[in-house]
Amino acid sequence: MLLLTGSFAYAQKFNFPKLLTQSDKVSNLVPKNWKVLDSAYGDLNHDKQQDLVLILEYHQAVDEDRAYGNYEIELIRETQKPRMLVVYFKTGNKYRLALQNNDFILRSEEGGKMGEPLRGLSIEENKLTLSFEGGNEWRWKLNYQFEYLQKQWNLVTANNVYYNKDSGEMVDKQYDFVDRTIKTVVGSIFKRNISNETEEDILVFSQPRTLSDFKKPWTWEVTKDNYL
Repeated sequence: MLLLTGSFAYAQKFNFPKLLTQSDKVSNLVPKNWKVLDSAYGDLNHDKQQDLVLILEYHQAVDEDRAYGNYEIELIRETQKPRMLVVYFKTGNKYRLALQNNDFILRSEEGGKMGEPLRGLSIEENKLTLSFEGGNEWRWKLNYQFEYLQKQWNLVTANNVYYNKDSGEMVDKQYDFVDRTIKTVVGSIFKRNISNETEEDILVFSQPRTLSDFKKPWTWEVTKDNYL
């Protein structure tokens, strides 16, 4: 009986909280045992009201199954503090829940030897931008820009920079999912506008990625061997 109980306890999956659907106070939007890592205000649904985006983190580490590569087949169990991306639309004097995503935000242990990968969020021109960075001698930067279109959060642009911190050797891939183009800049991160080579191609993909199906950074092979 003790063995069975222990096995059941170990197998239990962490349950993310069900967030308030609306409130007139921002303080009420953060559930118990969670804290705000970052926040931003701005108009995301084109109604000229200041919507609110929060990145929340749980107060203690738990076991999580996280994706590397194809989310369907490559899950790795890690012990870390869960995080959530939360969006509240402002309507009158109330904030109404528009998005709760429990997967996409990288955890504190997912930046490699650089440590914390989260580089913040911002809202500009009705679009939400999320930024991450990590690695060691070879480092990476990821920037994602989402827009609320037809009641879903579409990825509209992205940027993936891979570089050597000492030599400056760099590959910078800039994706535009609206115009369907990919620009690749190869050269030095120290000489952005000198001697760098730029190539632009048509970006072919079947359908836009959204925050609902884009589980985590590095899990979408946009083109062969090119991951976001």
